[in-house]
Amino acid sequence: MNPQLTRWTGPEGLPRFDLIHDTDFAPAFDQALAAAEAANEAIAANPDAPDFDNTIAAMETADEDLNRVLSVFYTLAGVDSNDVRQALQRDFAPRLAEYGSRISMDPRLYARVRAVAAAADGLSPEDRRITELALRDLTRAGAGLDEAGRGRMAQIRARLAVLTTEFTQNVLTDERDFVLSVADDALAGLPDWLVRAMRAAARERGMTGQVVTLNRSLIVPFLEHAQDRALRETAFRAWTARGSGSGAGGAATDNLPLVSEILALRHERAQLLGYADFASYKLETQMAATPDRVRDLLSQVWTAARARALSDQQVLAQMLHEDGVNGPLEAWDWRLYAERHRARAHDFDADDVAPYLTLDAMLGAVFDVAHRLFGLEFQPLEAPLWAPDVRAWRITRGDQLMAVFVGDYFARPSKRSGAWCSALQMQHKIGDGQRPIVVNVCNFTPPDQPGAPAFLSWDDARTLFHEFGHATHHILSDVTWPSISGTSVAQDFVELPSQLYEHWLEQPAVLDAHARHHETGDVLPADLRDRMLAAGRAGAGFSTVEYLESALVDLAFHEGAPASDPMARQAEVLTGLEAPDAIPMRHATPHFAHVFAGDSYAAGYYSYMWSEVMDADAFAAFAETGDIFDHATARRLEETILSRGGSAPADQLWMAFRGRMPGVDALLKGRGLD
Repeated sequence: MNPQLTRWTGPEGLPRFDLIHDTDFAPAFDQALAAAEAANEAIAANPDAPDFDNTIAAMETADEDLNRVLSVFYTLAGVDSNDVRQALQRDFAPRLAEYGSRISMDPRLYARVRAVAAAADGLSPEDRRITELALRDLTRAGAGLDEAGRGRMAQIRARLAVLTTEFTQNVLTDERDFVLSVADDALAGLPDWLVRAMRAAARERGMTGQVVTLNRSLIVPFLEHAQDRALRETAFRAWTARGSGSGAGGAATDNLPLVSEILALRHERAQLLGYADFASYKLETQMAATPDRVRDLLSQVWTAARARALSDQQVLAQMLHEDGVNGPLEAWDWRLYAERHRARAHDFDADDVAPYLTLDAMLGAVFDVAHRLFGLEFQPLEAPLWAPDVRAWRITRGDQLMAVFVGDYFARPSKRSGAWCSALQMQHKIGDGQRPIVVNVCNFTPPDQPGAPAFLSWDDARTLFHEFGHATHHILSDVTWPSISGTSVAQDFVELPSQLYEHWLEQPAVLDAHARHHETGDVLPADLRDRMLAAGRAGAGFSTVEYLESALVDLAFHEGAPASDPMARQAEVLTGLEAPDAIPMRHATPHFAHVFAGDSYAAGYYSYMWSEVMDADAFAAFAETGDIFDHATARRLEETILSRGGSAPADQLWMAFRGRMPGVDALLKGRGLD
């Protein structure tokens, strides 16, 4: 094994990515997996009576080396995929599923954990918590089933691992392979910064001229500004065809058969464990608890959002007709006319703001907010990472190292789409303890030439703040055990810190300090700032409807018997909602990676809105003090939520911070839907 995969020797304990090669992963995986299996076997076969130390605590570190190998591998597979790494993913997935099944359904481990849980009254709160969670996880994995049930559960998990890996790779293939050339005479309406980005994308692919790809930071502004309706339609159809078999990869990337099988296997898995369906199984451990509570929340917001969207649609359709286009407003028209209407209604042009929203300026804002709220300091860290434009920082508070933070911000053809936060290393206090190594990944449009500034859209800036909000959950983590560290919380609680952090981006005090012109250094003018913020809320009907469509389809997929024809079920849900034809789901089924690239957000896509109910109320706690950087409130947020990870149930952590459960009123007001 290449020792760099388990004993990281880079600055501040980072992996030495320059010394790690694709050929290292297979032997390292084999050895680390064997070591993890041996460690778990030693726990299960221990002749001593089970206690916390020889069972629960031992399980916390049994697969430490395996986790380190995989954290490096899956980071690289996400940010810089290639054929070798994709093949390794296909090989690792079923083997990891088989390993997970053996451990989580080992009747010997189950008996030991049950014995420790039965005598847990004398344990500390944290130790009792991880014991309860270990028993819950083993039970939900199927450890309490008979031999035949455990065997079938293992088969299901192995097959799901293969299917979800294939789903992800199919979407990535369609995203990577689609390129739309745009002729010089079709650039009308496109802002200069977008044309420069399109030309940079062409050069990156060895092409001349300018192109549109399926990178969200490129295709969305193209749909907002391109006057050529035929080109908009072509780009939009390619964007929404990902994973459908009609995208760039053709039938080879058709995810619909995979989706049908995934849904059927999830349903069978839930029923094996005694649940009515997968939604009931999944939601049992979430704050929402039941599908009915989820539907109640989403329905309250849907009515207001749909009414706003239909009102907007009438205005936009009239604008379309004024341009001499007959027929209805189509999905590829909405963004263009919404952008025009927003500019007209609020006297706002996004091009006027672009020079003030550079990546460096917005990173300065992100870090300044973290300093003013939590006292964090950021020092650039030189380290060998996976691409030249990836950056790292050392984060401290006083004399204490809090974390190492890595930012990979620019799109590349080999990178998975979207944005995410992950941890190469989780915080814990076992032995000498360790601080987290946190990674934020985005897909912003890179500069058009070396040394030039990178310009962000307002949505990009919001994404930057969102992902760093997740990072604060890791950076401020202060627990003993890695299994409850950082973002290891209920799925419908995990988005609270990220969405809460977004609120500071909209504050005049933050924008006035950091949104400065990249050439002159001038502050973003107050009137332009206010018009930008007002314009940002103008599309609330559209954005809320497209999100809720996806969330409600996800819930419907996992309630009751699985759909044999997922697209028919999707259509049935949207018809029942009377969803506007011109607003498709944010994530149509064939590329709904949140739900079908793994189980994390399956029957859980609603969690963004569940968390938004809380984040609106949490920011109100700061506003009520008259100081959005109020130190006492920030300290309470850190002590009750951000530092606690999963050391207590989510509703208890929330109540400790706010003292009451929130309602939807603040959410509706924040979205301008009240």
